[in-house]
Amino acid sequence: MIPIGSASPLAAIGGAGSRYRHDADHDIVSRSPALQDALNRLERVAPIDTTVLITGETGTGKELIARTLHRRSRRAARPLVAVNLAALPESLIASELFGHEQGAFTGAVQRRIGRFELADHATLFLDEIGELSLDMQVALLRVLQDGEFERLGASQTRRVDVRLVAATNRSLEEAVDDRRFRSDLYYRLSVFPIRLPPLRERGDDIPALAEYFLTRIAARLGRAFGGIDAASLDRLQAFSWPGNIRQMQNVIEHSAIMCDDELLHVPASLLIDRHAPAIASSKLDAALHGSEQHMIEQALGETRGRVSGPAGAAARLGVPASTLESKIKRLSIDKLRYRGRSQASTDGVV
Repeated sequence: MIPIGSASPLAAIGGAGSRYRHDADHDIVSRSPALQDALNRLERVAPIDTTVLITGETGTGKELIARTLHRRSRRAARPLVAVNLAALPESLIASELFGHEQGAFTGAVQRRIGRFELADHATLFLDEIGELSLDMQVALLRVLQDGEFERLGASQTRRVDVRLVAATNRSLEEAVDDRRFRSDLYYRLSVFPIRLPPLRERGDDIPALAEYFLTRIAARLGRAFGGIDAASLDRLQAFSWPGNIRQMQNVIEHSAIMCDDELLHVPASLLIDRHAPAIASSKLDAALHGSEQHMIEQALGETRGRVSGPAGAAARLGVPASTLESKIKRLSIDKLRYRGRSQASTDGVV
């Protein structure tokens, strides 16, 4: 693992043959370009009170990035307040976020301070933001827009100064298209998105990550390992890691407990690629996205870049104009380049 050094925060350190020291304040490791882009964006936005949306698969370290962002912010003197929305029953989320007065509902035997109040002048991290119901999305949108809310059972409006960092392993853009997530809230949350790449896109980091986890686990076990054998390293780098960093840590810990040799041996049985069907599915998704992009571009060409209205591309494709605009943004289609084209060139007439 390549820890981020305190002298040069959020920058990769060490050469190809380096051994890396561990900085207790930073468990971020990167030599790969894929993660470096995310870290560069983190370093740029950390001192600014901008809302940040962290996206990435399960186990990619979204909470770690949120905590690092808070440590680098002007609010670092106060603690980060974190909430995993997926771990809360729907009926308790409003009370958890906004608090409640005594007697506000059955079981409310005393006043409770919500997470927004606790995070006043600090940072609030909402993990799994995609799990919020539409009703709670409206309540959250109000706080983001106005900085105001009421505790459940109270009439007094409270104001807070909170920097919000949200995270999700879902595609909020697709949820917006499916009307499961409010577009206005999505645009409020995604002022500055940071995408964390999956471990399979960070091949250069895998040997250092494995060595880092082995060092920590060996200390807990009271063991001394001389390293990881070459065949095991090859298997680690060839694996797809559907569980990402968390899965790698578990694999190294399991292997260390079972290994009696000086060099760590990672059993092949721990690296069965059950992710293969998902990879096949992702290829199908990519093909479908390619077909969708072709249809949208063709419709834009036929309508000279017009999206809405009876003669627009949305009408030709049979979808709401707002949905088509969202898809155009998600697919990075430049609709302006279709404007001003002659009908002859659009239709391919010669």
